[in-house]
Amino acid sequence: MNAQDAPVIDVIDSHTGGEPTRIVMAGGPDLGPGSVGDRLRRLRDSYDRYRSAVVNEPRGSDVLVGGWLCPPASPDSAAAVIFFNNVGYLGMCGHGTIGLAVTLAHAGRLEAGRHRLETPAGDVVFTLHDASRVSVENVPSYRLHKDFELDVPGIGRVRGDIAWGGNWFFLVGGHGQDIRYRNADTLTDYTWQIRQALDAQGVRGPQGELIDHVELFAEPDDAAVADSRNFVLCPGKAYDRSPCGTGTSAKVACLFADGRLAPGQVWRQQGITGSVFEATVRPDGGKDANGVKPTITGEAFVTAEARLILDPDDTFRFGLAVRE
Repeated sequence: MNAQDAPVIDVIDSHTGGEPTRIVMAGGPDLGPGSVGDRLRRLRDSYDRYRSAVVNEPRGSDVLVGGWLCPPASPDSAAAVIFFNNVGYLGMCGHGTIGLAVTLAHAGRLEAGRHRLETPAGDVVFTLHDASRVSVENVPSYRLHKDFELDVPGIGRVRGDIAWGGNWFFLVGGHGQDIRYRNADTLTDYTWQIRQALDAQGVRGPQGELIDHVELFAEPDDAAVADSRNFVLCPGKAYDRSPCGTGTSAKVACLFADGRLAPGQVWRQQGITGSVFEATVRPDGGKDANGVKPTITGEAFVTAEARLILDPDDTFRFGLAVRE
């Protein structure tokens, strides 16, 4: 088949604090009606190769997060989205929501103001302040376990909090690691050992969910810039180039539970590349008496508009297999 006649998927790329997002604007399979959760299941169960085609090599990379744009189930929502990465699907993605908002504005589908977005983790509200700056009112976030001790082969005992911020996190301080961009490979190996220990020892969320993100914290280099620095390992063994929106949500939920963050007080979280998210909380006792509704603010910029060509003669049109 001539490449000009092959199936195509239209995407817009952006980055949020250095972390890339690729939004599927058109093309690909019809996921049908229903909730965003219903459509996620159809994409996962029947069309997962399209997820791989969008984000995996040779078109993408391990770090790339995708968002499948869907019509919303509610007329009060601006859109619905399914977030995914190199190995599967995400309940929510903070940096991806910021990127989505900027992408929709770039495409002429959205104006500045407050908008509701349907995600598999629940509805969120985002405010597009201008062409690049966005605040995301995330799903209710809370801490499940404080000072959870984990025996990690090759490392020893590691202590951290297990918390929900739209994805599940194991948040670790006192680790002795140097959180610098130049040490990304070492930090990836360290957090991957923790992630494997969590899996091997059956540490799960309350409904058996994988604790699939590991987050390290350290004091900031400059207290005038940030309150904390972090390194976040995501599913698929890729690290977040941004401070991680759902990870920052999990962090501020823990801070609030410990009485270290007051409602409305700004927490500035700096990621491994130096970019910063601002976070505030308001109490939300839905799942936990110390639960919060976090708001995360950051910037995103559109980097490309592209048409992905899925040529049937291309052996790798649906992406390369993920390395074990």
